[in-house]
Amino acid sequence: MIALLLALGSSLAYGCADFLGGLGARKAHVLRTVMIAAPASLVVELLLWPFLGASFSAGALGWGAASGVASAAAFALLYRTLAIGPMNVLSPVTALVSAMLPVGVGLLQGEHLGVAGPVGLPLALAAVVLVSAGHGSGSVRPSRTALLLALGAGAAIALQLIFLHQAPSDSGVAPLITGRAVSSAVTLGAAGLMLRRLGSERPAYAMAAAAGVLDSVANLLFLLAARSGDLAVVAVITALYPAGTVLLARSVLAERIHRGQLVGLGTAAAAVTLLALT
Repeated sequence: MIALLLALGSSLAYGCADFLGGLGARKAHVLRTVMIAAPASLVVELLLWPFLGASFSAGALGWGAASGVASAAAFALLYRTLAIGPMNVLSPVTALVSAMLPVGVGLLQGEHLGVAGPVGLPLALAAVVLVSAGHGSGSVRPSRTALLLALGAGAAIALQLIFLHQAPSDSGVAPLITGRAVSSAVTLGAAGLMLRRLGSERPAYAMAAAAGVLDSVANLLFLLAARSGDLAVVAVITALYPAGTVLLARSVLAERIHRGQLVGLGTAAAAVTLLALT
């Protein structure tokens, strides 16, 4: 139950971070937003160090660095995917892949689900697709390139979660600090190489920093959840993060929640209830 609650908190924090990051990216080039969000996230994790501890063993450094590279790749692939579109087809593909791969890894590592698990996991995966799907793209079909990018983005997100899960359980926040330092270096390096393409628009500083802080909180909650529960369950609950984005968009931007998304939210609630019984 503790792992489930932590995973739900991680999902909510990821959804809020995506919402704020998306709003910030509307005001300036997305890399300008990340140039603020990434250091802000790293600062939060460094502040947590004295309270949660950090053991920078070879395993923590290796898996943390791998998660950082995966995080940077996920960022690049995800935004390129959504730029090509259609979003309401590609976003569910990305979310579903990001959930399914950790589930597969967890089951291959010998995790055993309770009686309700075989029903709860498929329901949660269905909820991921329904909640993240937008409203009608008509007859527009994604190109092969767009689908490959969506699969790559989902795989990169999944690898980030898997690598964090593989880090030693007694390493504290060392994997998070290492991963964020690596992903920040990669992202800032890319921004430096593309400086002339970034434009002169100023990003929303406070919004970008808040997105970075929330992303750091989400990573921490996922790590704690994965250390106290099954990766298969924790990953699929975390992948419900689009629900937080949808609800914030409804509350703040007055965006309409479509019927399929409402069904997805109800399905998510049912899935979480079943998984809590496992």
